[in-house]
Amino acid sequence: METKRMAFPRFYFLSNDELLEILAQTKNVQAVQPHMSKCFDGIKALDFGSDPKSVDIFAMVSPEGETVGLGKNLKARGNVEQWLCAVETAMIDSLRKQSKTSYLSYPKETRTEWVLNQPAQVVIMVSQIYWCRGVVAALGAKDVTGAMSTYLAKNRADLKDMTVVVRGQLTGLHRKIIAALITIDVHARDIVEELFTEKTQSANDFKWQMQLRYYWDEEIDLCSVSQTNSSFEYAYEYLGAQSRLVVTPMTDRCYMTLTGAMHLKLGGAPAGPAGTGKTESTKDLGKALGVQCVVFNCGDNLDYKFMGKFFAGLAQCGAWACFDEFNRIDIEVLSVVAQQLLTIQNAMKSGVSKFVFEGREMRLQHSFAVFITMNPGYAGRTELPDNLKALFRPMAMMIPDYALVAEVMLFSEGFETSKDLSRKMVKLYKLSSEQLSQQDHYDFGMRALKSVLVMAGSLKRGSPDLDEQVVLIRAMRDSNLPKFLSEDAELFEAIVSDLFPGVEVPEVEQGILARAIIEALEEQNLQCVDKFVLKIVQMFETFNVRFGAMLVGPTGGGKTTVYKTLQRALSKVRE
Repeated sequence: METKRMAFPRFYFLSNDELLEILAQTKNVQAVQPHMSKCFDGIKALDFGSDPKSVDIFAMVSPEGETVGLGKNLKARGNVEQWLCAVETAMIDSLRKQSKTSYLSYPKETRTEWVLNQPAQVVIMVSQIYWCRGVVAALGAKDVTGAMSTYLAKNRADLKDMTVVVRGQLTGLHRKIIAALITIDVHARDIVEELFTEKTQSANDFKWQMQLRYYWDEEIDLCSVSQTNSSFEYAYEYLGAQSRLVVTPMTDRCYMTLTGAMHLKLGGAPAGPAGTGKTESTKDLGKALGVQCVVFNCGDNLDYKFMGKFFAGLAQCGAWACFDEFNRIDIEVLSVVAQQLLTIQNAMKSGVSKFVFEGREMRLQHSFAVFITMNPGYAGRTELPDNLKALFRPMAMMIPDYALVAEVMLFSEGFETSKDLSRKMVKLYKLSSEQLSQQDHYDFGMRALKSVLVMAGSLKRGSPDLDEQVVLIRAMRDSNLPKFLSEDAELFEAIVSDLFPGVEVPEVEQGILARAIIEALEEQNLQCVDKFVLKIVQMFETFNVRFGAMLVGPTGGGKTTVYKTLQRALSKVRE
């Protein structure tokens, strides 16, 4: 089993049962498909063409539906470990070639057209290379202030062009690509604005050196990423069309701490309360460097043998590990983990390509890194032993800038007045958390805020001509009112009318569904009370923005009847 894993290190991310299932069906290439997303960050499936018996691999397909070719003569023949290693190599080669092509075509095409013809991660990487080049050129000009002013105007114009595109008719994939690019572009504009305001005069100034900077090495045709005194080669792991994190000043400091730790061959340890972006910041830095980041939720059932296997796989394929809630692991296991990590870190510091780990010689990829996130002070958490603390650089994460996050997300969804709307929205959530009754199921944190923003984006696309304030109010009502008690719902409506004075929100007609609900109630010999029908409609709307829902209320409140009636009504609508 271990030799099979070592032949293809990403098999370490699979359980023994999953590995046995693949190895038992070696000749059936389709048997690997269900497990691709566990082995690769952005590959959901491989494209074998239209012939079901084909062994030719043409392309990789991301969970978002993006397809990227893998070159010619790639076949799924022989041992499954060998051809998966070939897929891994082809993935990196394909992205490197695509990056070179995109890098050369960027100056020749208009940016709005160029974006629609490239893979998502290449769009962001190449765009950042040219942006960094523009900033360095402006900082090296004779009249730095004038050059920075001109470049700031160009950044604003590029951003305006992108928001026009995102409001147009796009496929779901292109919308995701452009939303991610806008998120990065807004941060880029803010950096140029800050450099201009602070009158930065040189590219060696710390204000510029502290940023995540992308450069293209013409000699070896590779992208490198620098921050302060650390520099890394872009890893070219295929990531698909994933969304990107809104970069706040706290995120910047987190990146700087983590890249500094990696430069010294240490791990990073963001710590702080829930919902402050510890895991997301680590994952997003991985996306920025094109590295696979495997997130693992820790518990007290983990033993040192499992951790050893996990580290062995990560070190051989050069992936990152992000261990969530690391201090939930038992203290006895943590002491052994410290020794395992020390062995790998010492090998990385000595610059070797092979090392002995737990009695076996294995290869070492130097892009490997380990990050741990912790919630200090929670019940059932352990204090880390000193020998483990010494292997990580700590980073304190506090509450993020909600207004900035909301502004950038609304901007990427195509809202023009995102700055004003974001302030009002954050104020609404702050007042709601202070003035509404304290219920266990109420949530006014980052996750709740994000779900409203996503809902507002889909409503904006559905009604592009509707007033943006009305769109946001409707999103906030639809996602919050179903969970409020009746007295809290009235108070929430009052806060909304205070923050958005004079804004009339037209009622949305749920004609077909409402009629189906009334029919379903009559079939069950139940009375069609308007408030009960409204609750069933709210249940339906909740499922449009949530994967699961929790019905809360006293015995006999109609919880079971609500979901059963909705089930009947939806069956009627589909007939």
